[in-house]
Amino acid sequence: MRAVVVTGPGGPEQLRVADVPDPVVGRGDLLLDVVAAGVNRADLLQRAGHYPPPPGAPAWPGLEASGVVVEVGDDVDGWRVGDRAAVLLAGGGYATRVAVPAALALRLPPDAGLPLVDAAALPEALATFWSNARAARLAPGETLLVHGGSGGVGTVAVQLARTLGVRVLATAGGPQRCAAVRALGADVVVDHRARRVREDVLAATDGRGVDVVLDVLGAGALGENVRMLAEGGRLVVIGLQQGRRGELDLPALMSRRGSVLATTLRDRPAAQKAAIMAEVREQAWPAVLDGRVRPVVHDRLPLARAADAHRLLEGGGVLGKLLLTA
Repeated sequence: MRAVVVTGPGGPEQLRVADVPDPVVGRGDLLLDVVAAGVNRADLLQRAGHYPPPPGAPAWPGLEASGVVVEVGDDVDGWRVGDRAAVLLAGGGYATRVAVPAALALRLPPDAGLPLVDAAALPEALATFWSNARAARLAPGETLLVHGGSGGVGTVAVQLARTLGVRVLATAGGPQRCAAVRALGADVVVDHRARRVREDVLAATDGRGVDVVLDVLGAGALGENVRMLAEGGRLVVIGLQQGRRGELDLPALMSRRGSVLATTLRDRPAAQKAAIMAEVREQAWPAVLDGRVRPVVHDRLPLARAADAHRLLEGGGVLGKLLLTA
């Protein structure tokens, strides 16, 4: 099969399409002919040599894909050849075929109204938001701040949080992106380029702050995030776009009786990821199938243009998710 391999740590020029061995279908697995793969910031880190794939995962990038089932492994119930699926992967999505545990697959019925190509934009974002919302004990009636509301995770988080009865605040950069996030259902969108995020969030909550912050920024936003928490608020760090090490104002956190959580998804044990996807399948995927949550796709590029996709994502102008089509 064909896959986009990383020839060595470095920039997008290190990506090239090559022939690689077909995946091996194990017990409990599905084999898919891939139609598209999502491009995520973790892929950029892997290409640069900072985020190696976990043991047993393919060497090439790709944390999510969509496609058609062409083989069903032993001990798999409820799936058959020809079924359409979106899948969460530990790696290897930038390819024409993937093998994946059936427990990490989401079925896409023919009448779902969602193109199979675009479904590749969803598994990673759904699993990321859902697992972190649960970890933060996000509850109906609470207020959530989504940093990076125009990103791949953010655009899904805004929509899915609204289905949970949560008031959603989000940040985005510039009037056009703010308008796009507002159209997804965010109650308040703050333009982070104005450098008044904390002031605007506190104004929008009558000075109370937010119950949960979903943060992709990391160290650079640590202090401001703590100061935006309401009493009992929870800061959930899922990205490090503004740095790895920061200073935590413990008195500010203590006075709010707040907490800080930090999670990853890719390197979790298989059983944990299967449990997360079981909840996504049961409680979040129906919102996709009935149209309440839809992927926001910035562009669809062929596998041979993976380097261009990485350049676009690094450039900061992507709204939603970039896809590579097989």
